[in-house]
Amino acid sequence: MSKEPVVETVAVATERAPGAIGPYSQAIATGDLVFCSGQIGLDPATGEIVPGGIEAETRRVLANLSAVLSAAGSSPAEVVRTTIFLADLADFATVNALYGAWVGVPAPARATVGVAALPRGARVEIDAIARRRGRA
Repeated sequence: MSKEPVVETVAVATERAPGAIGPYSQAIATGDLVFCSGQIGLDPATGEIVPGGIEAETRRVLANLSAVLSAAGSSPAEVVRTTIFLADLADFATVNALYGAWVGVPAPARATVGVAALPRGARVEIDAIARRRGRA
């Protein structure tokens, strides 16, 4: 009788991204995948939304996601699926341009959703699913 391989599932945490503000992990790594929780534009040092509007927030979101992906043994180039949540769909073009420069080729599958509100008054939140390097 053969045994199924044991797949290790671990919580991913890094101080280079904001700590969870609720009962969740920054990411969960299992097998060759990493599932990143949504990131908003919180500065990891202050715990506050970065000033400067949607562009500054989006840059911070992508930096936070990059830090979590790195801690999980992945990178933006390994992202296969994202969801972008926008408090104002009028911000779509700005977020899309910054996101487009961040993702790898081919671009991941994605959904963009307009929402009534986000935590801490954020204007953008992005989550991601990625492969882990050397595991696929």
